[in-house]
Amino acid sequence: MRTLIVVCLMAMSSLALAESVNVYSFRQPFLIQPILTEFTKQTGIKSKVIFAKKGLIQRLQREGKLSPADVVLTSNFSKLLELKDKGLTQPYAQGGAVQDNIPAQFRDDERHWLALTQRVRNIYSSKPRLGKLNIRYEDLSDAKYKGRICTRSGKHPYNLGLIASMIAHNGETATQTWLEGVKANLARKPQGNDRGQVKAIHAGLCDVSLGNSYYFGKMLKDKKQKAWADAVELNFPNQAGRGSHINVSGAVIAKHAPHKDAALKLLNFLSANQAQAMYAELNMEYPVKPGVSPSKMVSSWGAFKADSIALNQIAANRKAALTLVDKVKFDL
Repeated sequence: MRTLIVVCLMAMSSLALAESVNVYSFRQPFLIQPILTEFTKQTGIKSKVIFAKKGLIQRLQREGKLSPADVVLTSNFSKLLELKDKGLTQPYAQGGAVQDNIPAQFRDDERHWLALTQRVRNIYSSKPRLGKLNIRYEDLSDAKYKGRICTRSGKHPYNLGLIASMIAHNGETATQTWLEGVKANLARKPQGNDRGQVKAIHAGLCDVSLGNSYYFGKMLKDKKQKAWADAVELNFPNQAGRGSHINVSGAVIAKHAPHKDAALKLLNFLSANQAQAMYAELNMEYPVKPGVSPSKMVSSWGAFKADSIALNQIAANRKAALTLVDKVKFDL
């Protein structure tokens, strides 16, 4: 009898261990925790989250086969690529909910990563000095914007993604010429973050900037920054052509995930309707799953046409994009 009890307890302990998932997150806890709480409520699978803006990839490398990480949540596309390139991921199962929920353009061909939310690389314009613009990214090299553009570093993942998409659409030669033109039009050396560029427009330092869409919502909700947002128009570029460039956040299953089944269940949940709607409301991003609506605030910014290019095509041009940024000495 004693032996039987011990065996049962060991089995129960093993089951309890299996019904958990360890998450390494580049995304802030306030955004992730409500979604994970709902995941636990629906599945009974508990989650433990380690959050850091930097260093998680290096941590995974150090931990190796002993890593407790099951899922890594990223805040941008470049981290998804870096995780895969460094051999820190494993493919999720063929077929199933993830592939039913997420369109092919937002998934890795080899199933190593998937996008969970999307955001637009908008162009902001000074409301009093320029007003609403019907503009293309290509127009930023036009001499009429000389001394009027602010942006963060050309090497930042958000800008590298845009430049890589320009290469995919227009070729390297044309993109280099464009990048040289944008540099010639800068009002100041590239610096700061996306919100810092809108602050600069408000201060009269420039009239045009690049910025992700959700930052507009963040500024509108921040009492100290609302005046910045009120000073600009939010423009969706290239609406008469290919559509606006999209960046994404996403997820991977860690290479040595000790709870792979639970990890896949989490990916299935994150790609489904409820979590997609929660992401949209909490961080003012656009859902990746078709049919899920953005938040009321985001919807108020109007409908737009998104560039339908596959993320894999953008990924293939990111190294070339970085080379061009260095070649034209964009940040200097």
